[in-house]
Amino acid sequence: MKIFHTIIVICAGLCVLGAGCVTEPQSAGPVIIQSPPEYSIKVLLDSSAEKVSFRIEDEYQIVNYDTMEILQATGSSDAVEATIDNNSIRVGQQIFKSSKVIIQPKHNQPFVFNETMTYRGGLELIINSDKKTLTVINNVPMESYLAGVVASEMPSYWETEALKAQAIAARTYCLYIKSKFGKNRSWDVKTTQANQVYRGVRAETIRTTDAVNSTFGIILCDNEFTEPFPAYYSSACGGHTEDSQNVFGDSFESLKGVDCQFCRTTTRPSLFYWPDVKFDKETVNKNIFEKYPTIQQDLDSIKKIEAVKESKYDNNFARITSVKLTGSNGKTAFLRAEDLRLAIDSTGSKIQSASCTIISLDNEFIFTAGKGFGHGVGLCQYGAREMARQGKTAEEILSFYYPGCRFKSMY
Repeated sequence: MKIFHTIIVICAGLCVLGAGCVTEPQSAGPVIIQSPPEYSIKVLLDSSAEKVSFRIEDEYQIVNYDTMEILQATGSSDAVEATIDNNSIRVGQQIFKSSKVIIQPKHNQPFVFNETMTYRGGLELIINSDKKTLTVINNVPMESYLAGVVASEMPSYWETEALKAQAIAARTYCLYIKSKFGKNRSWDVKTTQANQVYRGVRAETIRTTDAVNSTFGIILCDNEFTEPFPAYYSSACGGHTEDSQNVFGDSFESLKGVDCQFCRTTTRPSLFYWPDVKFDKETVNKNIFEKYPTIQQDLDSIKKIEAVKESKYDNNFARITSVKLTGSNGKTAFLRAEDLRLAIDSTGSKIQSASCTIISLDNEFIFTAGKGFGHGVGLCQYGAREMARQGKTAEEILSFYYPGCRFKSMY
C-alpha cells in the first residue's frame, strides 16, 4: 500500500534557494497542512528569561491561565515586552495576576520573538520558582514545527525522497520525546541539537514544506510494536551506523547498526575524514568535570583516556563505544564514548565522532584517524541523500536505516 500522497501547494511566489539560505517570514507562503490540536508541540525557547518581546501584526489573545480570562489585543508593527512584576506577568502595560499567560494570534499568523526569530503557533510565559525569570515556550502544531525542523536539519536543495525521509524521522523522534518526557515538564523539546534544530518560519522553504505535507502524519514504529521509537539521525555515519544501546543506552530493534556504503560518495571529505584534533589536558579536565563532577572527586585529574569497548565491523570500520579514564591518583572511571566526545567538545564540530583513535600525551590528548560526523545511530543523512540519488524512495531509505520498522499514520 502506498503510504505517501501528493499535496499540491499553491504559493504566493517562488524563490531559488542555495545551501544555508532561509526565507524571510511571509504572511502568505508555503501552506502547511495542520495536525489536530492535541498533537501540538511545546518547544522551549528560553528557560530563564528576565524579559522577552514579541511582535504580532494581527489580532491576538492573551489568556490568563489561572483564571482563563481572555484579553483581546490589536496587533501592530511595534514589539511588546513581557516581564515579571511582583509575582505577576506584565505584558505591555497590562498586568496578569497569574503564574502563566498564553499569547495566541487569532488567525494563525506567525509572530516575531525577541526581534530575531519568527514562529508559528502561540507563546507561553511561565513564572519560574525563583520568581525572577520566565520559561518561554512556543506551542506550535506538529506539522508547523516540522516545517521549521526539516530545512534546519537537512539542506533544502537535497533530493525530494531524502527530505521526505528526514521529515518522517523528525516527526517520529519528536512524538517519542513528547510522549516519554513531555508529561513530566512544561515543554517537550528544545530548539537545539539536544533534540532537533528548530528555526521556525525563517527556515521554511517550499521544498521542505512539501516534504512535510507529502508525508503528513506518517511515523515509524519499532518492529511489531505500534508505538514510535526515538528515530535518531546524524550527518554522516562514516561507513556503518551504530546500535543505539552502545551510544544512548536504549535498545530498539529498529536502531541496530547497518553497513552503510552510501555516505562515502556524497559526504564532504572534511566530514567523512576529519582532521586530527588536539585538546590540552587542562581543558579536557575542566570540560569533563563541569559535566561529571563526581569523576573529579574520584580521579583528582585525568591523565589518560583509552578505549575499552569498540564496535568493529567487516568493512574495517570501528567506533569507540566506551572509554576508561585514569586519574592522577591511579583510580579509574568509565564513560560512554559519545558522552566523552560531547563533554570535551559540546558542539561536536571538532571531535566529529567517536570513530577515531585517542592518544594520551603528557600535556594533551589527540583525537586522530576520525571518520564520520555525529553519533552514528539511525538515519545517516548523507547516506540518505545518496540513496535518493540512486532512485530509492523515502520508504526504502527509512527501512534500510531503521531495519524492521513499520509505517503508521499518527492522526
